[in-house]
Amino acid sequence: MKNLFLLKNYLFAFGVLVISLGTFQAHAQKRPVLTEEEQVQEAVTKEISELFKSTDFLKKKNKKFNEVKGYVVVDMAVVQNGKVSSFFKVDSDIKNIDFIEYVSDLVLKQKFEFKLPKQQRYKIRQTITIE
Repeated sequence: MKNLFLLKNYLFAFGVLVISLGTFQAHAQKRPVLTEEEQVQEAVTKEISELFKSTDFLKKKNKKFNEVKGYVVVDMAVVQNGKVSSFFKVDSDIKNIDFIEYVSDLVLKQKFEFKLPKQQRYKIRQTITIE
């Protein structure tokens, strides 16, 4: 009887685990896989624009870097999982190095709402305008 009780508990725990993994997998698969470079460029432009217009960014920028305005042209590499793997400043009229480092950190932490095919990597040139 005790063995039957333990078996039922194990089966229940296994069922909960399977349902949880299924839910996690379904959630993880919601991000579309982009295969064309133009699609990736458009998605990156949209999400980077939203990032630098977000309340969180503007609040920190206005608190720590209130005087900073201008543009930053960057090359970034986007990899399979939708993350930025590299950030390189190409040009900028912003001379505040601390701000450029802040922008770099912010972009490198970004995880886009899309994925790329396996082993795929795109280099994207992006102009970030700071107002």
